[in-house]
Amino acid sequence: MKIQVLEPHGFCAGVKGALERACKYPEAWCLHEIVHNELVVEKLKSRGMKFVESIDRIPSGETVIFSAHGVSPLVREEARKRNLKIVDATCPFVAKVHKDAKSFSDQGLEVVVVGNKGHAEVKGIVGEVPRAWVYPDLPPKGRKIGVVSQTTMNSDEVAEIVEKLRKDYEVVESAKVCNATKARQDAVKAFEGDLLLVLGSANSSNTKRLAEVARCKAIVAGTRKELEKIDMDGVELLGLTAGASTPEEFLVEALEFLKNKSTGKE
Repeated sequence: MKIQVLEPHGFCAGVKGALERACKYPEAWCLHEIVHNELVVEKLKSRGMKFVESIDRIPSGETVIFSAHGVSPLVREEARKRNLKIVDATCPFVAKVHKDAKSFSDQGLEVVVVGNKGHAEVKGIVGEVPRAWVYPDLPPKGRKIGVVSQTTMNSDEVAEIVEKLRKDYEVVESAKVCNATKARQDAVKAFEGDLLLVLGSANSSNTKRLAEVARCKAIVAGTRKELEKIDMDGVELLGLTAGASTPEEFLVEALEFLKNKSTGKE
């Protein structure tokens, strides 16, 4: 079995920046997972970091880290009221989407967000404006709308949705996935093999999108245990990539395992 490691793969600049900031406060409280990767989260927990899903779970006066996915202004205000020391690890590209959504709203446009309604990033974006519609929920036809996107969506799907919206609305848009997301998706689309293995956690949006855009069968694995369960029988060319929140050491471990497996050593 031949193995092709796709480039680029793994940590994007936003994830690297978030982890660099977070690692300076190993015993802080992190609101939500710093990034959606179980290996990263477990490593930080082992160093003393505590993860919570609500600001009110954090004792007054402690340090709170806002994850790479960003938070709403309401969450920031709640943190200030609790006298929390804020460490903002929001990805710069996510922060730009927040800014764009607010700008659209300030101009009097209806704001439409293309993304997964329950995702932490989308919740933060929606919280920036008095009212936002998360696609496929939409305002009445004919209105002028500002369209933004969750940064880890399928880039082709986002473009298709925007074009569809143009048929019924006057669209002002900045709806683009981040450059790192698109570059990784483009590398996957260019791969022509028997199977694509995407390393990353099941709750990682960017990881799932990589599997979705593959031209061949694709499997997601987030841990060594999940990796060992994959059937490689009949695979001659295996593509290997990793989500933007997946640490490089897991890809190195996976590559060694796969090479040993292909030679009968595993």
